[in-house]
Amino acid sequence: MSGTLVAVVAAAVVAALVVVVAAVVAAAVSEGGVTCASMARMEPFEKPGRRISLRVAAVTPSATLAVDAKAKALKAAGEDVIGFGAGEPDFPTPEHIVEAAAAACRDSANHRYTPTAGLPELREAIAAKTLRDSGYQVSASQVLVTNGGKQAVEEAFATLLDPGDEVLLPAPYWTTYPEAISLAGGVPVAVPSDESTSFHVTAEALEAACTPKTKVLLFCSPSNPTGAVATPREVEEIARFALERGLWVVTDEIYEHLVYGGRAFTSLPVACPEIANRCVVVNGVAKTYAMTGWRVGWMIGPPDVVDAAANLQSHSTSNVSNVSQRAAIAALTGDLQAVARMREAFDRRRRTIYRMLSECEGVTCVEPEGAFYAFPSVKALMGRRLAGRIVGDTLELADVAIAEARVAVVPGEAFGAPGYLRLSYALGDEAMEEGVRRLAKLFATAE
Repeated sequence: MSGTLVAVVAAAVVAALVVVVAAVVAAAVSEGGVTCASMARMEPFEKPGRRISLRVAAVTPSATLAVDAKAKALKAAGEDVIGFGAGEPDFPTPEHIVEAAAAACRDSANHRYTPTAGLPELREAIAAKTLRDSGYQVSASQVLVTNGGKQAVEEAFATLLDPGDEVLLPAPYWTTYPEAISLAGGVPVAVPSDESTSFHVTAEALEAACTPKTKVLLFCSPSNPTGAVATPREVEEIARFALERGLWVVTDEIYEHLVYGGRAFTSLPVACPEIANRCVVVNGVAKTYAMTGWRVGWMIGPPDVVDAAANLQSHSTSNVSNVSQRAAIAALTGDLQAVARMREAFDRRRRTIYRMLSECEGVTCVEPEGAFYAFPSVKALMGRRLAGRIVGDTLELADVAIAEARVAVVPGEAFGAPGYLRLSYALGDEAMEEGVRRLAKLFATAE
C-alpha cells in the first residue's frame, strides 16, 4: 500500500471516530445526561492504593497537644476547664527578649535568608551558654540552630539511624521520642522504670535491653514526664555504659535549669568527656525562658553529624526565623534573674501539687525532682466505677476527668506508662489547686 493511500485511510478513520464521538455526546446532552458542569464534577482517575504513606499513617498524634487543644476548645466554648496538659510556662517571655525581637523586626537584614545552621552570633551565644551553664566546652561550628527542640530531636535521629537500628528509650518517655525514632527508620526499645526507683533508669536495666542492633541511647534528665533528675553518679554510669558498648547518646537537656530541693543538673558529656565524639546534645530556649512559641532549639554534636544535619535542614525548613533567633540571642546573653523567679514559682507549685495529689483517693505520687510535671500512679482506681462508668485504663480515666470534673490531664499510655497521669504544674497556683481539688472530689466517689 502506498504512503499516500495509507494517509488517506488514516484520515478517514479519524474523521469517522470524530463523527461517532460527537453523535454520542450530542445524544447525551439532548437527554440532559452530560453538561459542562457535570463533566467538571467527574472524579479524576485515581490509582487504587493508599492515599497516605504507611510511614506517616503510623505516626501517633501528640497526646499532650491533643489534650491541650481539647481543653482550649472547651474554654473557647465557655466551659470552665482547667488544663494540666501543656508543658509550657504560664509566664510571659521576659521583656528584654521581646524588645530585642521588636527591634529585629525593623532591621531589614532580618528580612532575608540567613545561614541554615543559624546566625553566627547565636551559634556563638549557644556555645558560650553551654560552657556557662553545664561546663561543656564546644565550638560554634558544633551548633545547629533548629525550629524548636522537636526538630533537633528529629534531625538527630534522622542523621544517626539506619533502618532497623535500635534506640534504648527509658520509659516513661516524652511522646515525641518514639515517633521521631520510627520516622527515621529506627526501632524504639522501651526500658521501663517505675516509682520503686523514683523513675531513675539504671545502667543495669539499659544493659539488659541492649542487643547487637542497638545504636543509640536516648537520655533525658530532668525528665519529661516524671520530673526525675539523675544524680551525677547515675549520669556517669549511664554514659560509661554507652561508651563501653560503642553506642551514640542523644541527651535532651531542655529542662537543665529546672531542678529543685538541692539537686543539681549534670550534663552527660561533662560527666564522661570520652563520649563527646559520640554524643548529641539537644536543647532550646522554650522552657527556661518561657519561649515555647518562638521555636528556637539547637543540637550540639561532632562536626560531621552537625554538618549532615544542617544539610538535611537545608532541604526542609532552611534557617529558623531571624526574629526568633535575635530574641534567643538576647535570652542567652542576658542574666538569669527571670529564670530564677520562674524556678521559684515552679518549686512552690511542685511542693503543693505533690502534697495535694498524695492526699487523693487511689493516688500515689513520687515527689518531682525537676522540670514541671507530676506523674502520679492511679492504678488503684483502675477497674473501679467513677461517675457511673467502670474505668479500665488511664485513657478512660482522663476522659472521665474532663467530662465530669472539667480537668484535662494526659494519660500515661502516651508516655509508655499505663496506670499513670501526667499533670503539668506550669499553670497559675489558684488554677492548679482548684484542678487538683476537682480531681480529689471525683476520685473520692470511686466504688
